[in-house]
Amino acid sequence: MTALSLTTSGCVVVHGEREVLPAATRAEAAKALKQFTTAYNAADKAYDASLDAGHTTGALRAIDAARLKAGHANNPGGNPQHTPLALSDVTYTIPKKAGWPRWFVADARSNKGGGARWLLVFTRGDLSEPWRATYLTLVAPGALPEFTKDKDGWAEAVPADSAGLARTPQDLSEDYTAYLKNGGSAFADGAYTSELRAARAKNAEKPGLVQQYVDEPLTNGGFAPLALRTADGGALVFFSSHHYVKQTAAAGASVPTPNKSVQALTTGEVKQSLTMEFVADGIAVDPVKGSGSGKVSVLSRLEGLTGAKGE
Repeated sequence: MTALSLTTSGCVVVHGEREVLPAATRAEAAKALKQFTTAYNAADKAYDASLDAGHTTGALRAIDAARLKAGHANNPGGNPQHTPLALSDVTYTIPKKAGWPRWFVADARSNKGGGARWLLVFTRGDLSEPWRATYLTLVAPGALPEFTKDKDGWAEAVPADSAGLARTPQDLSEDYTAYLKNGGSAFADGAYTSELRAARAKNAEKPGLVQQYVDEPLTNGGFAPLALRTADGGALVFFSSHHYVKQTAAAGASVPTPNKSVQALTTGEVKQSLTMEFVADGIAVDPVKGSGSGKVSVLSRLEGLTGAKGE
């Protein structure tokens, strides 16, 4: 459907391709979160990825499906440690925008995560699709910046190619993975930037073992970045990335025995090397170009093992 049309019932249909509209009503957002929670709990209890496959996509889907696959391999009868996820005190940030995908953010208190709040992004590509959780990160209470909102409480989506920020949202995954490899001044120091690079350098070589890292951007489909305008004119950007860690043992030595979850996702035989594949999603504060230090701050990052190969 590509134009404004009059249905046989006489109702005017306005198409989101051109009209600037809220991505969802607050009731629709609440329903989507409830449906996700129900499906997530069913999948976690049974260790069955098919039970929430229709409610996840992108980075969250990749991480969750691998977790459930490993869980099922080690516990075919289901999750003996299952505790239902309960989300409460939910705040919805819903941008008003034209075009697809539509998306919104749910910020909730969780009974899991050690007191951190769950920040979930839901997307859908058109009216025929269900809402799917795309990003999940954990944030400390009060850690998020204030968002720009209009008089009706709707937020503002920042275009992926916005040039008014320190880093263009569509390039943030590539910028971040390049930083992990080469360093530089694009990102502020912190746990997911300078400290992560320092930890990698420390673990790169140990007696009898070399550890190598490869980082790649993820930007297509459900992995596309999404950004919300912050009150200071910058943006909070949700982005994905792809990572490999290869452990290689010296002659006469062996790779450390991986845990059961890693073993469940490993193909091949671990003789002299083990390559582990990860997908991560993160959120970053991207300031207005030319303001402050001009550096992007990564607030949170959630990484999950999605596969492994022994050689």
